[in-house]
Amino acid sequence: MIRYIRLHSFEALKKVVQPLTRQGRMRDFSRLLQLQPGDRVIDLGGSASIWEHVKVPLVITIVNLPGAEISKTPVGPHQFTFLEGDATALEDLEDNSFDVAFSNSCIEHVGGLEKQSAFATEVRRLAPKYYVQTPSIIFPLEVHTGLPFWWFYPPALKRVIIQRWRKTIPAWCEMIEGTTVLTQRQIKKHFPDGDIVTERILGVPKSYATFRA
Repeated sequence: MIRYIRLHSFEALKKVVQPLTRQGRMRDFSRLLQLQPGDRVIDLGGSASIWEHVKVPLVITIVNLPGAEISKTPVGPHQFTFLEGDATALEDLEDNSFDVAFSNSCIEHVGGLEKQSAFATEVRRLAPKYYVQTPSIIFPLEVHTGLPFWWFYPPALKRVIIQRWRKTIPAWCEMIEGTTVLTQRQIKKHFPDGDIVTERILGVPKSYATFRA
């Protein structure tokens, strides 16, 4: 039962830390992309709750896979529309349909490098400006598992741990198996026209954001 205590403790810590980091992240997003009232924003894989940290009134379209459980309660001064779709293939939306494309902690969950490349193509196609955030692979406490330096474990050790998780928390295990965290080099490859900013905790990179303003 110790592992459950660890997981619950880690989730409790995230509930304290996440609002603070998100507030700073959204403040930087607003500043870097020079948001204007009425800007049309497409949020890929997000929810309404994160937009409480943005004070500029926006027209926001949030896209998630069918059946995704997300917060749809309107927050702040924004107008919201919610769509179902695959963020790696949004053919029904025309090029530059929006002023800004945004994504927070989604690209690592879309399914491997090929899908990540398709996701990046859609981000860059849908709006002239974009901001895409993703966790740092070198942050000591891995944000999904709560284990130190999870991405650097030997494959055999990860298989053993995942197999144990699969028996008790299969849905959570499926999320972990479907996560591929990017390096800075991979981010730059997917977004060659973007600049990268680093979010740090105690000087250690916690996440990266690539943006085109």
